[in-house]
Order: sequence, then C-alpha cells, then structure tokens
Amino acid sequence: MPASTRHHRALAVFIYCLGILAAVPALPGPAAAQPPVAAQPPVARPPAPAAAATAPAGQPSAEPSAGPDRPSAPPALPVPTRAAVPPPKPPVTVQVASENTAAPKYRIQVRNDGNRPISTTVRQELPPGTSATSITDGGRPSHHGGTAGTEVTWDLRLPARSTTTLRTELSAPAGAPLTAPACAFAADGERPYDCATATWQSGSTPAAAEPEPPLWQRPAALLTGFGGLAALAVGGWWTWQRRRRPTQVPLPDPESRGSIYPRPAAPTAPARRRRPSTWLLIPVAAVVLVGTGGAAAWTATRKAAAVDTDSNPSSGAWIGTAAAGAVGEPLREAAFEFTVYRISCQRASAAHTCAATVGVHNRTPEQQSWHGQLQRAYLADGNFVNTDEPATRRVNQGRDVFAKPLAGGSRMVLPLVFRVPGQQPPTQLELRSGVFSAGVRVDVP
Repeated sequence: MPASTRHHRALAVFIYCLGILAAVPALPGPAAAQPPVAAQPPVARPPAPAAAATAPAGQPSAEPSAGPDRPSAPPALPVPTRAAVPPPKPPVTVQVASENTAAPKYRIQVRNDGNRPISTTVRQELPPGTSATSITDGGRPSHHGGTAGTEVTWDLRLPARSTTTLRTELSAPAGAPLTAPACAFAADGERPYDCATATWQSGSTPAAAEPEPPLWQRPAALLTGFGGLAALAVGGWWTWQRRRRPTQVPLPDPESRGSIYPRPAAPTAPARRRRPSTWLLIPVAAVVLVGTGGAAAWTATRKAAAVDTDSNPSSGAWIGTAAAGAVGEPLREAAFEFTVYRISCQRASAAHTCAATVGVHNRTPEQQSWHGQLQRAYLADGNFVNTDEPATRRVNQGRDVFAKPLAGGSRMVLPLVFRVPGQQPPTQLELRSGVFSAGVRVDVP
C-alpha cells in the first residue's frame, strides 16, 4: 500500500473517532443506570404562560428550561442602558437683557409658570466698581458674604402664570462692557430656581480693532523674504556665469584645405555642465537656515510670553482650550459651558464657607458625567480645595448632583459649596467636566 493511501486512511479513522466522541455526551443515558421509580399517579402540569406561547419566531422563549434547583436562563435580549433624564424645568424662570443706552441699564423678567403663587428672592450681581443709581419695585442694594461683592435684592410674591419685570441702572465708567447676572432663589435663599446673564455694551464707543503687526514682526513674511532673496541670488549668479563663459569655435583642419571631399571632423568631447559653486551654496543655505530658525524662535518666544504664569491649574490639560473670565460670563470647555452667577463667602472661626451658584450646560449631544473632586477653589498661594460634597448635597435638598450624568443639551443651575481654610477667601474657581478637560477659571471678586 502506498504511503499516501495509508496516511489518508489513518486521518479518516481519526476524524471518525472524534465525531463519535463529540456525539456521546448528547446521547441519553442507559435506562439501567437510572434508579427505579415507583409508580405514581399522574399529576396535572400547570399550563405554560402565555408569554412563552407568543414568543416571536427566531427568538428563544423567556421561560426557563432548567429545573427548580438550577438558575434561570439569561434574557434573550440585553437590557439597554438607561439614558440620562434631563432635569425638570424650574417653576420660576429668569431672563436678563441689557438696553442700548449711554448708562448701563438692565431689564430682568421673572416668570412663574406654575398654577400657584410662589415667593422668591431675586438677586442681581453688580460688576466690581459699580453702584446702582435706579432700582424698580422695591429693590435694595447690599453686600453679600465676606467679599466685596455688591448686589441688588428683591423679595417678590409671584402670582400664578405671571411675569414680573425689574429694572436697574448703574453708574460706571463709559465704554467698558459690564456683565450683571441675576438669579431667582427659593424662599430659603440658597437653592436657585433659575439664573440668566447679560452684558451691556456702550453703543457710542465701537470696539477698537487690534492693530496689525508690522511686516518685520511677521514670521511668514520674514521666511518668504529670505527664501526669495536666496533664490534671486542663486539665479543671478548662474546667469552671470553662463554669459561669461566664451564660445569655442572649432579650427579648420589644415590638411583638408583644397580638397573636394574634406575629412570628417573628429568627434569632440561633450561640454561639461557647470554646477553652482560650493562656496556660494553654503552661504545661501546658511542664510535660509538662520532666517527659518530666527522666525521659529521669535514665534515660540511670543507664544511663551503670552502664556499666563498664574494659570497653572489648567496648564497640563489635554482636551480643549482653557477659558478664563469673570462672574456672569459663559465659559465653554470640552463638553460643558459653565457660568458662575454668584459667589458668597461666609467667614467662620478658621475657614471660609463659599457658596457658588453655577450654571452647567451640556453642549454635546451625549450624556456627560462630572465629579465633585474636579471642581476646585484656589487660594492666592496656589493651594486648592475640592467641593464640600456633604454641604453641597445639603443645600441641594439631599440630592447628589454628581451621582447622575447630565443629559445631552440639557442645563441646570445649582449651588456648589467650598470650605476654604485660612483667613483669606479664595481668589479663583476652577470647573471641569472631565479629568483631561482644560476646564474654565473664574476670578472671585
């Protein structure tokens, strides 16, 4: 028998044996191996549930096939993850608008969308260095907390389905834009219903355009100029060398004089192609390299000088661009848009307790999570503290605002509490949506 035939038969026998071994576990056990069972009267089996009878074709039934001592089978389809639910709309909403006047004026509209009257406290934060010259409907100016912040306060009783309009006028230097946010709080004065902000711009003073830098301060222009000069120098030298080269005319052969059939001219060697001198290429290359390096160094120096050395909390972030601003300015980072509407600090024996009214707007279509340990209050010496989560939960009526993600496109306004040790209040707040987010920074007035 040839060797190839023997190998084929051995392989076939091996595969046949594997098939038998695979089929043995599926066969029922012998009847003799089972213990004898005494005859019992037939017991009526309960009918199968209707859900199993109506299972769609192509899907396994949800009824477990195992006995009572075995765990039930997993569901046929995986249970989808529950999407984040947007926060409910507050019963009281606020809108703030600035008027186009010579002096800063603001219009605050407070609306009660509920079916019953609501008592609320409206507070408008005034920019630093300003004061209120005109207040409508019984508002009063006051200082809040241990900071130098000034605000205007109204105690209102809003009828059901009504809108109340409040107006303020400020005295401030003309020309500078002023941002004055306003919030409506519950009767306890700590839980905000809603907040809004507006920035007043002087209509008579147009925004000054940033002057364009001169030509010698533009890296692209310098690099283009150096390259053009180098190309012109090389082209001019090469043209001068070509014109300077004499034209060689072949001399007649003296033996071919007077002959009718002159001898063919002897083949001449091809003219050697002249190349640019090395002593010229080296200076041109050096000029180009020096110009490129100088432009790159100048650009890097300008960018390094533009970096704020005091913004070290967000200097190492990976995603997005860090944003900084004042109270009332919407600041966008990687996923969230943060707006700090109000900061109030109360001094205790050896610490400050600061409550910040913060608006969080998820600008992405996906739900986003955020954490209390990423929200910080910085001191003047660079130290920071995280959110006091027990105190934050207490002012939010026992609700953990960091437990659930924020739905895509939704917005909420909530207070964050920071406990800062020492005699000085914080100088800056830093808010982030994620660990690798650049975050935003808000100066404490």
